[in-house]
Amino acid sequence: MEPLLESPFGEASESAPAAAGAAAAASQVSTLQARIRQMQERRLGSKSIPTMPALARILPGGALQAGAAYSVLGSASLGMALLSGPSAAGAWCSVVGIPSFGIEAAARCGINLERLVLVPDPGNQWLTVTAALMDVMSLVLMRPPSKVSASDASRLGARLRQRGSTLIALGEWPQSEATLRIENSSWDGLGSGHGHLQARLVTVSAGARSRGGKPRTARFWFPDRDQADLDLGLRAPELSAAGLPGLSPAPQPPLLEPTSPLRELPFKAAVNS
Repeated sequence: MEPLLESPFGEASESAPAAAGAAAAASQVSTLQARIRQMQERRLGSKSIPTMPALARILPGGALQAGAAYSVLGSASLGMALLSGPSAAGAWCSVVGIPSFGIEAAARCGINLERLVLVPDPGNQWLTVTAALMDVMSLVLMRPPSKVSASDASRLGARLRQRGSTLIALGEWPQSEATLRIENSSWDGLGSGHGHLQARLVTVSAGARSRGGKPRTARFWFPDRDQADLDLGLRAPELSAAGLPGLSPAPQPPLLEPTSPLRELPFKAAVNS
């Protein structure tokens, strides 16, 4: 009878330390993950990038952050708007995989063409080109040609944090700090069947990972260098010639000389840089 009594107690006495060890290991993993997240948040928060005021209000941290990735859905012009603030402040920017990117529209938005590098078609090496540009550019606006895997996004994310660059992806991007989209828009400038389009009133939402995806919204006129946020009441729009709410005529973009400093790099040049 004694062996029968000893056997279950012996098994129980051996399993108790094993369970305690597993619980301790799980606790250590959770603690390390929390510390890593805190370190990353401190690093991201240590350097904010000048951002258009209307968009800054809805972004986590109140600005674009160095070392972070952002997703923009359904609107290349919104990606251009995100570039305008940093570019006007002197940051070097690059645009990858967007052949239709308009340089005149970029200039009108306030993007400094002297500090803009274009790689319209990187081919199937877009990931390598993007990673190379992160080493030398403050911001990279790119459109991935296909769905991005979590592992590729993780590797680029580590490079972003190491180099202090910022990625703005047109389309879904895993592990992005925020996802922005234009919810609705309307144009101003047309009267009774005639006139010129002068400005666009947009409502933009930004869902942040740190806020559990809950979006914040802002309304502003675009294109407009001042980007007044109507929700904040910073500046009421003037009346257009047609008597409709709108903007005064938008400033004309600077003329591009034949020797424009705009740089358009082929794939090989971008990789070698």
